[in-house]
Amino acid sequence: MIEQLIANEEEMYDFGAYLYSILPDTGVVYLNGQLGAGKTTLVRAVLQAAGYLHHVKSPTYTIVEDYVLGNRRYLHFDLYRLTDPEELEWLGFRDYLAESLLFIEWAEQGIGFLPDPDLVINLSIENSMYRRVTLSGFP
Repeated sequence: MIEQLIANEEEMYDFGAYLYSILPDTGVVYLNGQLGAGKTTLVRAVLQAAGYLHHVKSPTYTIVEDYVLGNRRYLHFDLYRLTDPEELEWLGFRDYLAESLLFIEWAEQGIGFLPDPDLVINLSIENSMYRRVTLSGFP
């Protein structure tokens, strides 16, 4: 388990760069934390470290955003708005599993349809100023 206290956005981007350096090409990453804890910011930081230079938006309304960088594919899911886990089947979720690294926010909304995570990242707000990031699983 790895735990880090993050003081600002710059440190979150540094942590995202570290995370990028240790993540495999494929797998499932759950991102847990309350609204505003920094889940999308962390995904943005990983993508920036991977070389993505464009805007990274939260997939709250689109449910999934797809990023292909070189020979790696990153998928960022936000399941907050799902009303039924079966909606993942309708979205063709299983098709996304092959050869992709999936970041999934609000994974509890997809219980029963999501694969087990390879890595769980918990983000929490500490004293309204800091973010505590805890990794469990690979690497």
